[in-house]
Amino acid sequence: MAEQQDKYILKVEGLSVEYGPVKAVKNVSFDVLQGEIFGLLGPNGAGKTSTLSSIEGLVKFKTGSIIVDGQDVRQKPLHAKAAMGVQLQSTSFQPELNVVEILRLFGSIYGVQMDKGKIQEILKEIGLEDASAKKFSQLSGGQQQRVSLIIATIHNPRLVLLDEPTTGLDPQARRQLWERIEGIRERGHAVLLTTHSMEEAEAVCDRIAIVDHGQVIAIDTPQNMIDKYRNDPEVIAVSRRGKITLEDVFIALTGRAVRA
Repeated sequence: MAEQQDKYILKVEGLSVEYGPVKAVKNVSFDVLQGEIFGLLGPNGAGKTSTLSSIEGLVKFKTGSIIVDGQDVRQKPLHAKAAMGVQLQSTSFQPELNVVEILRLFGSIYGVQMDKGKIQEILKEIGLEDASAKKFSQLSGGQQQRVSLIIATIHNPRLVLLDEPTTGLDPQARRQLWERIEGIRERGHAVLLTTHSMEEAEAVCDRIAIVDHGQVIAIDTPQNMIDKYRNDPEVIAVSRRGKITLEDVFIALTGRAVRA
């Protein structure tokens, strides 16, 4: 039994989040395994951000439990946070600092030695050797995302949380970021990401959960989800390409209405 539990880097059980009379998350449960990329999909207002914020410790949840690398986020919040790396959808760093200075600052915060050799190794890894003296605001969107991801993982966390990591990136930058996310998985860590991109979910996620109106309505691998619903009349009705896609399943399950 202990061996089975050790496979789970994140376990969310019966999570509920309320903002006054609004029930943003209702009894949500899922887990993320070691060496797994898990996608949290849902329309705007579905409860993804509230779920992610609860895991990060930014929002107090009403009921349920969240275990990160064996640590309860309520009972041992500092231990749980130490096992996490977080990349927000929009990340900004101190405007007066350049890339090298940002690496040194966050290395010191996490207690990671950042000598010249280590910094050069990181810059080479993320392809920013020639941009080391640039301030964060001077970098392109793809370059900023690469810096943000390396900062989120600089302390080698067991769980990496990514909120819409490829929003606004061109195809080349998006593919590069996918490769870096897959590299995190290959090192045996776990990744939980939110995305609106069905292409991204199919390309990088081992399993996905579709959330709507604060509840998990489906969990499976992308392909299994397509296979399960491909003959559903609602899915067939929304399909526009002749071939059933994850986007067709997503729209059929969550509705065609545009969310604010």
